[in-house]
Amino acid sequence: MENNIMTKACGGFAHRVTPDMIDRLEDGQVFVFGSNIQGFHGGGAARTAVEKFGAIYGQGDGLQGRSYAISSMEGLDNMAVHVRDFIAFAKKHPELTFLVTRIGCGIAGYTVGEVAPLFAGAVDVENVWLPKEFWEELV
Repeated sequence: MENNIMTKACGGFAHRVTPDMIDRLEDGQVFVFGSNIQGFHGGGAARTAVEKFGAIYGQGDGLQGRSYAISSMEGLDNMAVHVRDFIAFAKKHPELTFLVTRIGCGIAGYTVGEVAPLFAGAVDVENVWLPKEFWEELV
């Protein structure tokens, strides 16, 4: 029953839903989190990225260890640029699976309705997984 609800809510993309809590990664998986451009990974998913997945303090964008930072604290327009760069990176690395967290919806203060549309370009990118709430906005 839960799987049917998830499939309806996510428009058939239920196999690409990021888990709510990520404390370990399978081989080839990358933890994608929101950051600030200065890379001060002090709280939320950014802190988890440092503590568990190799994020580098002082690096606010891009691949680092088994994580990928997307700058989300400098406004929606800037975040949109960083999300487009991330999607292009993911397309070039089909051997990796990118688990996107609820970027921008915590410390940055944006709503799912504001952030999810920035990921519309990832809908057809099979190696990008999104939070259930993002899928619900997108499909």
